[in-house]
Amino acid sequence: MLGQGGQTALALVSLLLLLWREAAPIEVPQDPKILKDLKQPPTIIKQSVKDYIVDPRDNIIIECEAKGNPVPTFSWRRNGKFFNIGKDPRVTMRKRSGTLEIGFRSGGRPEDYEGEYQCFASNDFGVALSNKILLRVSKAPLWPKEVLEPVVVPEGSSLILPCNPPPGLPPPFTFWMNSAMIPIPQDKRVSMGLNGDLYFSNVLAKDAHTDYSCNARFLFTHTIQQKNPFTLRVQTNEPYNETSYNATDPYGGRKVVETTPTFLSPLGTESSKMVLRDEQLLLECIAAGLPTPTIKWFKKGGDLPAQKVKFEKFNKTLKIINVSEEDAGEYVCMAVNQLGSTRHSIFVQVKAAPYWLDKPSNLVLAPDENGRLVCRANGNPKPNIQWLINGQPIDSAPPNQGRQVLGDTIIFRSVQMGSSAVYQCNASNQHGYLLANALVSVLDMPPRMLGPKNQLIRVIENNRTFLDCPFFGSPLPILRWFKNGQGSGLDGGQYRVYVNGTLEIKRARAEDEGTYTCVANSILGKAENQVRVEVKEATRIVRAPEHQSVIRGTTARFDCKVTFDPSLSVTVTWMKDDKPLQMGWRLKKDEESLTIPNVNEGDEGMYTCTAKSDIDEDSSSARLTVLEEASLNPSVSSALPPDRPDPPMDLDLSDPAARSVRLTWIPGNDHRSTVTQFLVQFEEDHWDPGRWQNLSSYPGDLNSVILQLSPFVNYQFRVIAINSVGQSEPSRPSPRYKTSGAAPDSIPRGLRGWGSKKDNMEITWEPLLDLERNGPNLHYSVWWRRKDSGEEWSNVTTVESKYVVESTETYVPYEIKIQSRNDFGSGPESNVVIGYSGEDKPTDAPTELRVSKVDSTKGNVHWKSVDMNSVLGEFKEYRLYYWREASLVPGLVVSKEKKTKGFYTTAEEPSGILSDLVPFSQYKMFMVVANSRFESPPSNTVEFTTKEGVPDAPKFFRINRKSFDTIHLQWDKPLEPNGILIGYQLRYQTVNGSRAGRPQLETFYPNVTEFTIRLPDRSTRYRFYLSALTQVGSGEVFAEESPHFANEAYIDQVDIATQGWFIGLMCAIALIILILLIVCFIKRSRGGKYPVRDKKDLPLDPVDQKDQDGSFDYQNGSSVPDRNENENENENSSDEDNKPLQGSQTSLDGNVKESDDSLVDYGEGGDGQFNEDGSFIGQYTVKKDKDETEGNESSEATSPVNAIYSLA
Repeated sequence: MLGQGGQTALALVSLLLLLWREAAPIEVPQDPKILKDLKQPPTIIKQSVKDYIVDPRDNIIIECEAKGNPVPTFSWRRNGKFFNIGKDPRVTMRKRSGTLEIGFRSGGRPEDYEGEYQCFASNDFGVALSNKILLRVSKAPLWPKEVLEPVVVPEGSSLILPCNPPPGLPPPFTFWMNSAMIPIPQDKRVSMGLNGDLYFSNVLAKDAHTDYSCNARFLFTHTIQQKNPFTLRVQTNEPYNETSYNATDPYGGRKVVETTPTFLSPLGTESSKMVLRDEQLLLECIAAGLPTPTIKWFKKGGDLPAQKVKFEKFNKTLKIINVSEEDAGEYVCMAVNQLGSTRHSIFVQVKAAPYWLDKPSNLVLAPDENGRLVCRANGNPKPNIQWLINGQPIDSAPPNQGRQVLGDTIIFRSVQMGSSAVYQCNASNQHGYLLANALVSVLDMPPRMLGPKNQLIRVIENNRTFLDCPFFGSPLPILRWFKNGQGSGLDGGQYRVYVNGTLEIKRARAEDEGTYTCVANSILGKAENQVRVEVKEATRIVRAPEHQSVIRGTTARFDCKVTFDPSLSVTVTWMKDDKPLQMGWRLKKDEESLTIPNVNEGDEGMYTCTAKSDIDEDSSSARLTVLEEASLNPSVSSALPPDRPDPPMDLDLSDPAARSVRLTWIPGNDHRSTVTQFLVQFEEDHWDPGRWQNLSSYPGDLNSVILQLSPFVNYQFRVIAINSVGQSEPSRPSPRYKTSGAAPDSIPRGLRGWGSKKDNMEITWEPLLDLERNGPNLHYSVWWRRKDSGEEWSNVTTVESKYVVESTETYVPYEIKIQSRNDFGSGPESNVVIGYSGEDKPTDAPTELRVSKVDSTKGNVHWKSVDMNSVLGEFKEYRLYYWREASLVPGLVVSKEKKTKGFYTTAEEPSGILSDLVPFSQYKMFMVVANSRFESPPSNTVEFTTKEGVPDAPKFFRINRKSFDTIHLQWDKPLEPNGILIGYQLRYQTVNGSRAGRPQLETFYPNVTEFTIRLPDRSTRYRFYLSALTQVGSGEVFAEESPHFANEAYIDQVDIATQGWFIGLMCAIALIILILLIVCFIKRSRGGKYPVRDKKDLPLDPVDQKDQDGSFDYQNGSSVPDRNENENENENSSDEDNKPLQGSQTSLDGNVKESDDSLVDYGEGGDGQFNEDGSFIGQYTVKKDKDETEGNESSEATSPVNAIYSLA
């Protein structure tokens, strides 16, 4: 019995449980009226991905969108520090948004904006955080230019052609091609590895080529870079003739030594591979040998997962998609040929970045309510859970008596107004992190009705009806329904009220008509709404159309009589074969039927009558079959179409037994289609009453079968007949039949044991299905004992599907088995499975950690192993932590981020290779041993320095053209010099299409970062190769080609004018134009004026006129002005003489010349002078302007027209 202290403690616990009341979170409806008045902290609704790689050619856009009331304001942190957007003219933030846009129209480098960004959305009620967005700029570095010596190998030996593509971001896609840009054929013998190298299991003479080239395709820039080609020469014992090659004898009769398989990749007998959960696992084995080996794959201790595994590259690559923890283990690849075989083991470890088990969700509470936020995540290693409030660690927030943090849970007690905030949960391990925002909003709001007021709902009699009453308030109001303003509330019997406020009327009747009122009450007030209900009679077809077979040319009639509620309007429509039936002159429809006179073949089909009101409808169908007159006989029914069978009848049970019974039935009418199958279904009234389930199916020629049943089940059965048309309606149920109970037959599945703490073991299994129980009072007996200890079994009986063994030793193997039992006895025992108790932190650290043979990028690591018993769990790896402490280059700042590398080995004095180090740097490292959950204390810390190496490519390399005949080059020092820079090396050569000129070399001091080249010709183009130099040698090459400059087009246009052919062409064109002008003047002058003396003996034409001053005008057809116009012109003032008349000609200098109407304007004084013979003295003189001082000389000698006329 409990003592007095125990009774007091028990009473206290009971009191606390009684007082604690955790409110269900309030769900805020998405109603505009509510959301407008609802004050809420910010919520992030859109953000960029965590690992964000951008194209350097585009503007950078980092997304961050949030909602809240008031509208949130936004700020950013970059690399953990406040990012002042206003000080950078290239950075702008969108209005009412946190999205950043970084533009580079005015200059700038995208690389300068790389880093880790995080968005903060704030308002008066809290701060929400985005993920940490790692922004990186896509890079497509150039391939180092190198001179590759020819590769010479004997025929039949293996070969690896290295690719070593430049490390782009994201990594490039590699492939091999020849000089004709045709892919290198790959097969079982020749294939590309995962690292891009080209592997030959054995070399044939036909492999000798000079153009094996590895290509790297960069996804962002859509560029392909090509490595210098390999030349492969194959040594053969006898001359090789390409025409003699055939697949059956690839060596053409030459003797080539055959070899047993050996692995080209990976090397050795075993290796390890770590992969993250849900990612893709790629394992590769490439073997050498002659004949070409075949690769086979196995997994020790189990089968390969057939649903997820795929073999690629001629079985050399094993791919597993969506890796899970069950995919960890030892994978074995075996290479086999006629001479033997070899094996390689790959130990796969499956780690996991954090993933959600229970993601925290928003919490809306009323004042004085309780609640909780839960943040549960899993991963490998187990993620660390950190809570923040408004972006700050919760430990640094002001204390709050109503808030308690218990690991992955925050408990809120009696929340008060003003305590709204945004809480962040960060779950992280070495493989990644998860960040979730959860707003906790404390809200008080009086009850509100959200639906339309005073609705009218018309329902059909005997139907189930729902009356909606959406409402909201905080604290959540209590809702009650009343009818006609009376009563104590509707709930129970005919009515049921749901938690969302909806009232269900289970079966509407006439007496349910009336006005229903819903009332929502809380401590802040009440709100109400009304719904008026009218109950109507159903619309029904009481006389439906029936199938008919009629003779062509006769009349068919389909009935369709409808009853409906008098207060409703009903329309009756007809359809034929599911399409509306158009009523024409032949088809006739009245209130109760459809008549089709003079039936023909086009009338055949399925006719449907539909009666529809505002709130319900009913329909019925019948088929019309048109017969020829010869078919009219007693067997006319044989022409009817087949239909579904009638349901079986008269189900009977007989021959009862413990687990079986005989079921017999009478088949119904098959409607002209033979029944092919009977389906027997069952329903039981204990575990899932009312649900019919398929039991078994039987051939259509049986009507009596023995049913195999489960014990302790109260069955009833029904039968469905099936023919070619479809299924019948189910038969009427049979009488119930209850089988007797029995001990369980099944063994619980999924038995396993694992430790959730260092001193326990959780034993779990899947419970039996309901129909596997076989009797009442099902429970499970579980046994366990330490493996190989010889001790007695411990056991427990439970009704749950889990049992926790406490007070175990750390990481001890146990034998486990299970058995199910009920009141009728025990079921079979399971096989023994092995489980383990929980793991603890390893006690021993690796010792004597040292490093040797350090070069510029790698070193050998050595240490003393630990006693495996000190790991206190499943040994996973020796985990090396290392970081770059400093660079030996003066003034170069480096990142001290810790990196890890795992070594799986059980040797006493293990060692490994630490690669990918940065040259000319100082490093520190220490080592731990790791199990599945914990790491040991660290080993001794070791410092070492890497040797000087070749530098990276220059930071940038620009080519500008400052004049027509010079090119200006600019560059900057490498980001990673990897040593002390001693200068730069520039190689360049002219290029013309695919032809290249003689290379030239320039070297510069390390402080020189520009160079100018004078062009021998304005159209010369160069290809440049720039690299930095250290004492070790030349570094990564930055290759560029001088582009086409915009002013080159202008240069070409200037130069064309100095070409001889162009000058000659222009002169020829000018001469042709001059000749055409001369011919035109001659043609014009022949139709113009001429000396009158040449015509003095001729009689005057009736159209020729004599002016007042005695001058004559010779008229032609195109230049004759109106006679009245000439008379009017003589009367006008002198300023009218300056206007050209119709038919005037243009002189050589482009001025308008007066028309032929008068010669008065020619000559000096304006008066025509006659010779004694009556001819003019001054013939066709040039007209002068009225205001110009004129001489007395005749214009005949100076007139080009006269000169040309005299020649004619």
